[in-house]
Amino acid sequence: MLQVLSTSAGQTDLRTLSRRIAEQETGESPPPKNIRKSVYNSLHQTHLPKLEREGIVEYDTVQKVVELQDDAPHLDRYLQITTPYGGSWSTYYRTMATLGFLLILLSLLEVPVVGLVDPILWTAFGLGLVAVSTTYQLWRLRWLYLKRIL
Repeated sequence: MLQVLSTSAGQTDLRTLSRRIAEQETGESPPPKNIRKSVYNSLHQTHLPKLEREGIVEYDTVQKVVELQDDAPHLDRYLQITTPYGGSWSTYYRTMATLGFLLILLSLLEVPVVGLVDPILWTAFGLGLVAVSTTYQLWRLRWLYLKRIL
């Protein structure tokens, strides 16, 4: 929703916004009516009121018009969540999962050097790395959010 709003100029009516989101979610144009309706309801009842309370959007519930606030450029950080080194967090986690899987597989196959370490230890190491990375990512996002409001 934030990506759709950031690419639209000015205000967007809720019907158009929900249609565009439903198209992205389903890959169909026009999207199925039940999906459009579901997106519309969740935006109207949940997401837009929360984002308005946070000062990210302005939502006119009578006219059903949504506008991204002027001070919302900081959202790029959250729309394009990146590591401190420029890569996306999703790529980082996908790479970690792939390497973890390979280490466990090589350990089970008793490949020299890697096979010396028990697969359970590789699993524990990988899960620990995910936990530390997730904690850091959440801490960093929280810090960026606090920096924005202070």
